[in-house]
Amino acid sequence: MELLEAKKIVVEAGKRLVSSGLIARTWGNVSCRVDDKHFVITPSGRAYETLTPDEIVLVSIDDLSYEGDIKPSSEKGIHAKCYELRPETNFVIHTHQMYASIISALGYDINGIGGESRDIIGDNIPVSSYGLSGTGKLKNAVVEALKRSDSKAVIMKHHGAVCLGADYDDAFKVASELEKVCERYILDRYEVLAQTTAESFTDVCNYIADVKRRGDALCKPLDAYDSTREGNVVVLKNKDGSEKATIALKKRMLILGDEMPKEAELHCAIYEKRQDAGAIVHSDDESVLSASKVVKKKLRPLIDDFAQIAGTTIKTVGFDPDNAKKTGKKVAKAFGKHKNAVLLKDNGAVCIGTSEDEAEATAIVTAKNCKTFVATRMFKEPKYVGAIDCFLENFVYRVKYSKQKNK
Repeated sequence: MELLEAKKIVVEAGKRLVSSGLIARTWGNVSCRVDDKHFVITPSGRAYETLTPDEIVLVSIDDLSYEGDIKPSSEKGIHAKCYELRPETNFVIHTHQMYASIISALGYDINGIGGESRDIIGDNIPVSSYGLSGTGKLKNAVVEALKRSDSKAVIMKHHGAVCLGADYDDAFKVASELEKVCERYILDRYEVLAQTTAESFTDVCNYIADVKRRGDALCKPLDAYDSTREGNVVVLKNKDGSEKATIALKKRMLILGDEMPKEAELHCAIYEKRQDAGAIVHSDDESVLSASKVVKKKLRPLIDDFAQIAGTTIKTVGFDPDNAKKTGKKVAKAFGKHKNAVLLKDNGAVCIGTSEDEAEATAIVTAKNCKTFVATRMFKEPKYVGAIDCFLENFVYRVKYSKQKNK
């Protein structure tokens, strides 16, 4: 394939990955074989929506060498091995798709795939062992999975998936079918346990919240607001983005708006505790709500991007709007120094970031981890990301990746 054509296809694929929901932000990567010795791949830490062909990097399959100042994806070694081991493969996408990520926490292969799915993917989907992002261990784990299966998809434990195709369209077809197979696997398990047909994942959330609910008293329902902070001014927002109230942080005085909701104290307390926070998202995603009704003390990472962004663990704390000042401080204290989310008992989660974009990223991975938590309650004890791996993922993200992304 011509080099420029390959680069243009990769740019198109990156945008499609985001729009299709197979990845979010800069998570995941895409490559296209150019010839027997080279492939082109997305760069490290750059937004897919604004990528240009000039930013797509040509990499050697043999030694991973490349020219220029733009760094290729840290997972370039995985892509190279896919092309080396599967000569019929000309396009590779590494996704962080939701249902495949849930299966990754179970830690075992899906076997006996039939029908059209078998024709597209193969008769089984291997789950590789775990390795830290961008490491040789992760690459070797994927290689081992590729060697023991003829599947066109590999689920990466606690991480995501790699989908191989003869071309652009085929790779996306594999990724789409993989998600359908994984979702069906989860819903089939629900139907066995609940003895009823699953209409959607909402049924799973409601089932787990009911069956696995904590034994303590329910917390009062809260209104979910998002907010931003500029200096000593907090702007509380409705979920549709409209402004609810503008508040003087230190004095807790209403500047604009008809009233100051009791939930405003929760936001103000968090901003006072975490001076680095510029925005808060109160996630009321159905899976987050379900997890907040079940998790007693803390939620551990089942997927590694949660460990990277939200924290090595996040605590569960109740907020009482009738005792807002005291309980607001407890929630704020639960964030600590490097944790960016807290589960609110029975009321979802509050997620922080230096900006609205970063707070939304925290909310995305929190919802993903909660969805994984909810789904895996229906199976045997899931495999959590190891404590040391969680620390390393979080540390590397904070000191390297997040700084690179903000350049």
